[in-house]
Amino acid sequence: MRRRVRAGRMVRATSLAARTVALVAAIAVAWSATAADLPVERRVPGGIAIINLGPADTAPGEVIFNEHRAPVLRAGPDWVAVIGIPLDTKPGPQSASLVPMGGAGPASTAAIAADAAPARPLEFTVVDRKYDEQRLQVKNKRHVNPDEQDMERIDRERVRIDAALGTYTAGRVPGFHMRPPVAGARSSSFGLRRFFNGEARNPHSGMDIAAPTGTPVVAPAPGRVLDTGDFFFNGNTVFLDHGEGVVSIYCHLSRIDVKPGDELATGGVLGLVGATGRVTGPHLHFGVAINRAMVDPALLQTAGQPQDAR
Repeated sequence: MRRRVRAGRMVRATSLAARTVALVAAIAVAWSATAADLPVERRVPGGIAIINLGPADTAPGEVIFNEHRAPVLRAGPDWVAVIGIPLDTKPGPQSASLVPMGGAGPASTAAIAADAAPARPLEFTVVDRKYDEQRLQVKNKRHVNPDEQDMERIDRERVRIDAALGTYTAGRVPGFHMRPPVAGARSSSFGLRRFFNGEARNPHSGMDIAAPTGTPVVAPAPGRVLDTGDFFFNGNTVFLDHGEGVVSIYCHLSRIDVKPGDELATGGVLGLVGATGRVTGPHLHFGVAINRAMVDPALLQTAGQPQDAR
């Protein structure tokens, strides 16, 4: 009888070990990437830093920059972190944190073992980049100087925007090569210092693509719809979650064709180009956030497409 019990325990233990190995292997495959799968690296304000974390035979840990979790994925034999650099970052030394994990594979911060090693700094340097200026004339004066009621609406919408752009979904591997969401000429580039009716405003945090009203806008990579709505400045807007802290935004749409929770494959239509919100004409504002930092979408464009990155 004891031999049977012992044998049963051994079988169960072996089965559990096999399932654990299979799970770790599945995670490694899902998180594998080649150099071609990574975005273009530009360590500038509004750019991207790619940091090697070491061999992929150990758990990668979590990478935190500016209090937001950055994507970590396997690139060949190593783990790497893909860190978005905010536009307002001052040139000079920067430091993210690598927080060790308590177990194998990706997990949430809550799963970090109490006796895990302390966080390790990941140091890198951001170099300066001078962005051009753009001066625009807007017909609706309230889109330049909102009144009190407008400001209350803007404050409410800012909470929703921050929540969407700050989303981190573990286990959903982001596609770092994004196709253009709409065919058209870029009417302005990322990072421009903007002046509306002669008054300075925040730098441009996305890519504008000029196209006629009604032109279909498609998902540049697989994603889940996080939020949609009509926003004061952005007009009709859609947010897509691509996983691991990568979120894209589509503004000024004439029509929204999706709802929160919808899953879109690459090329899936999410809406139509329009001129809603603060605009001077029909176009798509396309933005990408990584660890809540708005980065130049050109760094994630499919190879062969023209890029503003430099």
